[in-house]
Amino acid sequence: MLSINKDKDFIFDSNQLTEVFFSGCKMSQKIGVESEKLLVYKNNFKAVKYEDVVKILNYFDKNKWEKIYDNGNLTALKSDIGLITLEPGSQVEISLLPLKNIDEISEKLLNFYSELSLHAEKIGAVVLDSGIQPVSTYDDINIIPKKRYEFMTKYLPSKGNYPFVMMRETAGIQSNFDYKSEEDAIRKLSLALKMSPFISSIYANSPIRNSKVTGYKSYRANSWLNVDEDRCGYISKKLFDKNSRFSFKDYVEILLDVPMIFIQRGANYFPVNITFREFMQKGYIGLKAKMSDWINHISLYFPDVRLKSYVEIRNHDAQNGLMTLSVPALWKGIMYNDDAMSEIENILSKYDYEEFIQLRKDTPISGIQTKIRNYYVIDLIKEFFDISYASLKNNKNKEEKYLEPVYEYISLRRVPADNLIEEFNRKIS
Repeated sequence: MLSINKDKDFIFDSNQLTEVFFSGCKMSQKIGVESEKLLVYKNNFKAVKYEDVVKILNYFDKNKWEKIYDNGNLTALKSDIGLITLEPGSQVEISLLPLKNIDEISEKLLNFYSELSLHAEKIGAVVLDSGIQPVSTYDDINIIPKKRYEFMTKYLPSKGNYPFVMMRETAGIQSNFDYKSEEDAIRKLSLALKMSPFISSIYANSPIRNSKVTGYKSYRANSWLNVDEDRCGYISKKLFDKNSRFSFKDYVEILLDVPMIFIQRGANYFPVNITFREFMQKGYIGLKAKMSDWINHISLYFPDVRLKSYVEIRNHDAQNGLMTLSVPALWKGIMYNDDAMSEIENILSKYDYEEFIQLRKDTPISGIQTKIRNYYVIDLIKEFFDISYASLKNNKNKEEKYLEPVYEYISLRRVPADNLIEEFNRKIS
């Protein structure tokens, strides 16, 4: 990540803005994982309150984890394995520092899940493996006392119908990958965006909300369709056209015209209603644009796949431990193998932008049974997993084993949401 002097690093030229992305070019092939978990009380399955989640954070070993506060409120823990943060609705997220192998990720992630569950028990709570709160809705879930989320809460309702569902009720998995050049970054961004609705559908795991079967395999994915069209979605039609060239500068140009949500100066936050381009050109109440503002603006852009100093793939519902590990394994087998990327690019080359747009709308409802032309989504998903499996097997690290839990679902033409629906129906019958 680009080193930023928060006091002096003013932006004088838009060319500075691409530096964030060029700084990410590297030959390493590490993997980052960010995994959110929902917590509910054992006795009624309602969402655990912020005050009780803070108790859970305090149970973590203070000699290993440094506490991080926002305006005097505990919101995160930091250690040499990564960062534990609280998301807007008190979801607990672990962000592991980038690692080389899935085995390393497995050890750290599963140990964290085990410790989180142990501490949750102490307050009469359990950790869920699903992607949405099953009982509590956003009306029952308070935003944690973090300034960033307060401003998002004020801004986003004017942009979409379900921002509070996304912020307070849902949990997901992200996986991050290095790129070696601008061309490689854009290639990975484009391919992951095209694959996004397919992969989202096999990981669909949020069908139960407000104690009801919603009719969606992934209500979480549906909520993202109704958050903010300015900052969610497919970024640019050019990324879906093999004859169009897309660059870091193009990405910057898109972000420049996305409205800002706030400007931060130390502990002070200022709500804004201007684009970043306008902020650069005119300033705001005497404030001038800094690189720290740009970094913050990038983090408030929410497409299914986005660029930072790495490629961040964001479109998976939360899962159990073994299914969670299959996410970085799947993408590693593709993102770090040029031949694997070429195979999938060839498979998807026949489809146009409008078909991908429609697929993104349909898969949250019908999931793997969605059709694109004459194919069911599940059949293309199997091809993607087969390509990744062969790639991982060729690496001879035995990481292909992490895809096995997904193959069980593929063979049955099911997704995790189907298990939740059946279990729910059994309990109410």
